[in-house]
Amino acid sequence: MLFTDTHTHLYYEQDAEKQVQLMDRCFENDVNRLFLPNVDVKSIAMIDDLVAKYPENCFAMAGLHPCDVKEDYLSLLDEIYKSISGRKIYAIGEIGIDLYWDKTTLAIQQDAFRKQIGWAKDLGLPIVIHCREAFDEVFELLESERDEKLRGIFHCFTGNVAQANQAIDLNFYLGIGGVVTYKKSGLDAVLSEIPLANLVLETDSPYLAPTPFRGKPNESSYLIYIAQKLADIYGVSVEEIANVTTENSKKVFGV
Repeated sequence: MLFTDTHTHLYYEQDAEKQVQLMDRCFENDVNRLFLPNVDVKSIAMIDDLVAKYPENCFAMAGLHPCDVKEDYLSLLDEIYKSISGRKIYAIGEIGIDLYWDKTTLAIQQDAFRKQIGWAKDLGLPIVIHCREAFDEVFELLESERDEKLRGIFHCFTGNVAQANQAIDLNFYLGIGGVVTYKKSGLDAVLSEIPLANLVLETDSPYLAPTPFRGKPNESSYLIYIAQKLADIYGVSVEEIANVTTENSKKVFGV
């Protein structure tokens, strides 16, 4: 089996020994492909370091997280964009709109999101979207940017069936993580109406650990618990989940 974690911040673990242990546990559970979303300027070097250690397994993104879009966002965007040259980047992410923490920055979040979508289109890359309490705002902007170049992943998708279908219609895969294992999430009922062909797996580690680790630090090796839940929902083997979602990730990222 070959699992792909399309969204993990494993690089946040900066203790070298613990980082090796995290990666070893991934390999033990057949999680051999990890895509690393960028968050801010500081995370660029952390991502590059992990990619250098595991060049066959770790793949970098570049982008400014919406929660880090503050007054100085234009200079941060400039720094992140300049970092792309000379590096192998597989997506622009994670980018989007987050109205959970701060609604006052909506206008500059929208501007940063649109600018980074422009990068992705110019570079022929997918985008990886962070959307929290902002489906309407994200979809409004995506619809205004709709064309054959717009594509990617709706990271940590937790929406309803209509939102799932709109994301798919916009040429996005749905990133499914630990939330699907939570009893009251309702995401299993949504996915029962969405083809497996539209999904990719993710952990968002160290956040959103799946059951039975909910409330504890997440890690990419726990992807197998998410895969097992999807196997239950779709009535297929875990191997089938691994095969389909990894093939989907290859279609998105080109690797």
